[in-house]
Amino acid sequence: MSSDRLSGAAAGWSAPISLYRALGEALSVFAPALLRARGWLRGSKAGALERRRAGERLAIASAPRPHGRLAWIAARAAADLEALIPVVDRLGAAGFHVLATTRDEGEAAPHLPPRALHQYAPLDAPRFCAAFLSFWRPDVAIFAGGERPPALVCEARRRGVPLAAVDARLSGRTAAVLARAPRFARAFFSGFEPCLAHAEPDAGRLRRAGAPDARWVGDPLYDVSPEPADAAALGRLGARIGARPAWCAFVGGLAEGELVIEAQRGVCAALPGAVLLLVPRRPALAQPLARRAGGRGLDAQIVGADDEGPAPDVLVAPGAGSGTALRAAPVAYLGGLGASAAPWIGLWGEPEGRGAQSPVGAAKLQCVIVHGPRVGAYAGAYDALDEAGAAACVADVGELAAEIVEALGDAATARARGRAAAQETERRSGASTQIMHALSPILAQVFLRPDVDDEEGA
Repeated sequence: MSSDRLSGAAAGWSAPISLYRALGEALSVFAPALLRARGWLRGSKAGALERRRAGERLAIASAPRPHGRLAWIAARAAADLEALIPVVDRLGAAGFHVLATTRDEGEAAPHLPPRALHQYAPLDAPRFCAAFLSFWRPDVAIFAGGERPPALVCEARRRGVPLAAVDARLSGRTAAVLARAPRFARAFFSGFEPCLAHAEPDAGRLRRAGAPDARWVGDPLYDVSPEPADAAALGRLGARIGARPAWCAFVGGLAEGELVIEAQRGVCAALPGAVLLLVPRRPALAQPLARRAGGRGLDAQIVGADDEGPAPDVLVAPGAGSGTALRAAPVAYLGGLGASAAPWIGLWGEPEGRGAQSPVGAAKLQCVIVHGPRVGAYAGAYDALDEAGAAACVADVGELAAEIVEALGDAATARARGRAAAQETERRSGASTQIMHALSPILAQVFLRPDVDDEEGA
């Protein structure tokens, strides 16, 4: 952005941003105590992780800055980074180290490829934003999804860091709010060049809000490879399940887990000997889920490294990755029943669904996909698979049990659905190549800057 344009943009948003920054600075003195208190209140492993790495929210880095060019990708949650793993790979191949930040320090760090590292993002207050940018000195900042913290964006622009938005979201409700302050919206969004939207409707809303280069180039989620399997764990599960019909289910909470357990009762009534591989997203749920399954009359066991013998009705596998579970039991419920979405909105973010997980890995593994109606940020992917006949949306426990029984009892139909899922994801792939093409002008600027050292010059 030119200096004249930057000055004009700053004039358009100076009053509200100055107020926001002043409030953040005033509250920042309480931030260390609040972070410590929240970590202790959470308890369990999430609280321990939060207490251990809470310093990163105060811009106290826990890793050194890599030497050479650094691209920073800012996302709200680990799930938002999942779609951008192919972009991270391509940035690494182009000669960049990648710093990936997320905001929930109670959440485990995402799995990243080589040349990438993870930190939790600083709180959106001026002192923390300035300290973060002074330490990491990113050569380019890429904001993903709905992540747009005003103070951090403002400070990055003030320092002349090129800004881009990828997989960008802007809800209709937020767009309506911004329409009441068009000068402010134009000034804020004019700094993102390019602005690559999550979907065509988002692109239109972002253009109207003031993003000068808002467009849709496809969904990078379809380029994500399936998670690899743990060969040893997969072998143990395969030996225990044998030739029995088996399905897997990924659940985010006890309420959803109880729905899945009830569905397994229906599956066992229709197909005696069927096995449910139940994968809680939080390990702390394993014991309560096993107890609830037992209370419903099902034999249940938590998976361990030394387990032998035939599998019970329910195998609770808290440590199983999706790559292992989907290969062991390729009829999969991916979530979406009994989950809720965050109701709030804001300029710096969009409501994020807490329901189903991404269906792309399961689709590429040719699994039979079943899900509930609450799919959050993955709505586009699920809609596409549903329309292609490659996935099924269920509204309640009865429908879930019926879908699982049909898939386990009709191998030919299950194979056809799996092939359709893989074909649909392949047809929609390729967005990460388009994203890198759109980013190439600002990435090229980094290579032309004399103040950025090549890695070999260390």
